Amino acid sequence: MVKRTPLLPSLAAAAVFLAAAAGGVLSGGLGPAAQAATTGTLAATAGCGKAPTLTNGTRTISSSGQNRSYILRIPDGYDRNHPYRLVFGFHWLNGSANNVASAGYYGLLPLSNNSTIFVAPQGIDNGWANTNGRDLTLFDDISRQVENDLCVDTTQRFALGWSYGGAMSYAVACARSSVIRAVAVLSGANLSGCNGGTQPVPYFGIHGTHDSVLNISMGRSLRDTFVRNNGCTAQTPREPALNSFSHITTVYSGCRAGYPVQWAAFDGDHTPSPVDGSGSPNDSRTWTSGEIWRFFSQFQSTTPPTTTPPTTTPPPTSTPPTTAPPTTPPPTGGTGACAATYRTVNTWPGGFQGEVTVANSTAGMLNGWTVRLTLAGGQAISSLWSGVNTGTTGTVTVRNAPYNGTLGANASTTFGFTATGDGTASPGNLTCTSP
Repeated sequence: MVKRTPLLPSLAAAAVFLAAAAGGVLSGGLGPAAQAATTGTLAATAGCGKAPTLTNGTRTISSSGQNRSYILRIPDGYDRNHPYRLVFGFHWLNGSANNVASAGYYGLLPLSNNSTIFVAPQGIDNGWANTNGRDLTLFDDISRQVENDLCVDTTQRFALGWSYGGAMSYAVACARSSVIRAVAVLSGANLSGCNGGTQPVPYFGIHGTHDSVLNISMGRSLRDTFVRNNGCTAQTPREPALNSFSHITTVYSGCRAGYPVQWAAFDGDHTPSPVDGSGSPNDSRTWTSGEIWRFFSQFQSTTPPTTTPPTTTPPPTSTPPTTAPPTTPPPTGGTGACAATYRTVNTWPGGFQGEVTVANSTAGMLNGWTVRLTLAGGQAISSLWSGVNTGTTGTVTVRNAPYNGTLGANASTTFGFTATGDGTASPGNLTCTSP
């Protein structure tokens, strides 16, 4: 991603944007009929069952009397009878929709395994001032155009963005709480306004502890809005030490069911791509995309699809599990200094997401680890993060990444992957050795 352009020339400029947001710049939104069509128990949009006319690439749309644009990415092998997840990725100041799309929508595209429709809107003057609510209206208009043509699950709409894009995602959470399922805000602040902002929305905030453009206190303020709205127990999450080149993710307790709040603070400056173990941002090595995808993919459709359930779905007499069935203990393996535990994070027709926790079970330091597991027949890893794998089917070996091989006493780390195949079958023969 080309993301190194400073978000704001100075904090004085940030204050101008904050003042504009506080001055009530937001208005407009979905009309009553459209609003009703996106809430309640509906799971499929008007585009379901239709032969689509929209195609991948840059689309133009009239919104608030102006010609606006966005980039659309439709899953390969699109099925017009299957409701898809919809993700909006908002760009940063002086960034563009093309920057977001070319970088895989903040790294989520390669993790999605063709389960998601992606949208990257283009801001006026390459920003999201949201004057008179024009950018919220754009969000509404794009949603309407996409959902009238494509099959979208209305319980599975998400938004994310970095910096100014994070501010716009926060504005969407505030003003469209009945429309959006969850948001992720990377290094954001209240720059695009918060019209409403009293209803619960699942929220994941990520911020650098020494952000020189938008101080971390601004990100904490956004987070605390949804800590309150979601009924979470107030706390002061731990944050990493200077020069530790690490991050700490905190999951708040006490939140209303279905409305979690997460907060990840990292030892770094103003970047969407921090890397554990390094002071140099890197889009391909950052942990943010994996954690955001896990946060989004925990939310399952609340209404069954209108089409015949796929053969991988459990019988309707039982609740479809999103993790390994509770009657079977998760497989655990270990040799000497380390132990590995597997869990299924999410499943979908034809694929699943898994996560392995590697734990140092000794009182000493662990220097390097190797996990081996055997995938079930028909399963194949399509992407893997926070580790280096050898093989994608059958017996797979995963060694630590350069930044997570050293574990202190009783410490742990994780690696994750997405795979094709039936996710109800957990990998077998799980072992961990060091190194």
